[in-house]
Amino acid sequence: MGMLKEFREFTLKGNVLDLAVGVIIGAAFGGIVSSVVDNVFMPLIGMLTGGVDFKSLSVRVGSAELKYGMFIQATVTFVIIAFFLFLVVKAVNKIRLKTTIVRDKIKTGILCSETLDFAAFDFRNEKQGVCF
Repeated sequence: MGMLKEFREFTLKGNVLDLAVGVIIGAAFGGIVSSVVDNVFMPLIGMLTGGVDFKSLSVRVGSAELKYGMFIQATVTFVIIAFFLFLVVKAVNKIRLKTTIVRDKIKTGILCSETLDFAAFDFRNEKQGVCF
């Protein structure tokens, strides 16, 4: 019974649940991006390249068929997902930087009560200087 209890505690930790939610949302987002690439971007790119259907691009080497068009399509999907993640990380870093600046100003006593970011303020830390 002890191992079951440990497993339950492990699976209910915040980090594990956050990771699970992230994986599920990431999989759903990947499906959406794949659909957009397959049904919007690649037909437009195909139209611009003279009606090329990238899914059907392949070359025969002996008895094997190398579907390089599928590789091109997967690469476009990857680039779009990577660019979106770059934008998300950039936005999160910008928010963290603003929070750090506010915390530094609170600690040095530069901010007054009208502009105090109470969400970023640690009331347990008595050494923070704040002008009230």
